[in-house]
Amino acid sequence: MIYKFKCKVTGDVLMAGPVGDRMLRIVGKPVAAQGIMQPRDMPSDIRALELAVADDESRMADGKGQPALQDEAGEAAETVTLRQHAWPFIEMLKQAQAADEVIVWGV
Repeated sequence: MIYKFKCKVTGDVLMAGPVGDRMLRIVGKPVAAQGIMQPRDMPSDIRALELAVADDESRMADGKGQPALQDEAGEAAETVTLRQHAWPFIEMLKQAQAADEVIVWGV
């Protein structure tokens, strides 16, 4: 499943199902095939994402985060951090809030 977040004032943000599910859970929205985010809720949504990123980075620094993936040769493979996943979504939320526009999503 692919999530497509859309807003009139930004480009679309696409996320793979598990990543989209995680983002929705972080902001307290139901994991659903469709939904809407209201501008009045966006400040708390942004804050929730920023706190989750900070918490994730803290756990990674303490060595308590997810272990690095390994490639076929047994070398550590690069992983995508929560910050990297969340950044486009946070930017979309900021722009939508500034323009007082909703964000809708669908799969």
